[in-house]
Amino acid sequence: MPKKAEIAIGGQALIEGVLMRSRNLAGMAVRLPDGKIKTKVEMLKKPSAFWRIPFFRGIYNLISMLVVGIRALNWSASQTAKEEEKPSDFALYVTIIFAFALGVGLFVLLPYVLTFLIGISEDSSPVLFNFVDGLIKIAILLAYVYGISLVGEVKRLYQYHGAEHKVVHCYEKNLPLTINNAKKFPTLHPRCGTSFLFIVIIVGIIVFSFTPLMASLYPDINEIHWAARRAILFFMRILLLPVVAGLSYEFLKWSAKYSSHRVLGVLVMPGLLLQRITTKEPSKKQIEVAIAALRLVAK
Repeated sequence: MPKKAEIAIGGQALIEGVLMRSRNLAGMAVRLPDGKIKTKVEMLKKPSAFWRIPFFRGIYNLISMLVVGIRALNWSASQTAKEEEKPSDFALYVTIIFAFALGVGLFVLLPYVLTFLIGISEDSSPVLFNFVDGLIKIAILLAYVYGISLVGEVKRLYQYHGAEHKVVHCYEKNLPLTINNAKKFPTLHPRCGTSFLFIVIIVGIIVFSFTPLMASLYPDINEIHWAARRAILFFMRILLLPVVAGLSYEFLKWSAKYSSHRVLGVLVMPGLLLQRITTKEPSKKQIEVAIAALRLVAK
């Protein structure tokens, strides 16, 4: 039986490429317009002992993945775009800020407002309120990922996403990193960020249910205007996002480790089903790019 790979590796799809990441390295590979593969490798800053503690490591890794992922996407865009189409640094910063604001508005503010408009009280029925809020988040997420999957460029991104998963599977089975070996594996992976989104929603239902209780520790809050109270409770959700991220990260690692368990298999199933939208069967050339990226970090 092949020995299990010792280095944990994850990644993400880029524009005409793949990012692979280990604990200390980030490797990027893209297919250039002339058909050649261009690669880049970066050393990652080692977190302090505090940020390696369970729960806190989830917060650190999430922020680190966002920073490295955005930087890799920008690099891949600059390699595949024509010179006159390359975005400026200012345009990239504006895009990042806009994307963050859109994400908060679409997946945090909109479900919160819709649940309130339905007529469910967050104060008297916090669990029901957050359960319905979570269901609305899931509906928005499904509509979003399916909607953008209809765009031609996004379909190619999803194919590279599938290539990333296949190559990681091949590596984790300690098989030679060849196109034929990788092609045998599925495009779904239990540690995927798509599954992480589902976990975040479920953990958020539990964590956010405590916000009215936390607010009640300040008796005067019941005397303020309802709109101000709603704003405070919503702002508390924003403050609790790192808590949700830390707990979700730990559950993701735990569920991936024991994904063969019957109960946990049911819990990770929604994320795997969502990956049927966010991953597509890649071509051999796309798998070749993913292999090139992984070889940069599997050292």
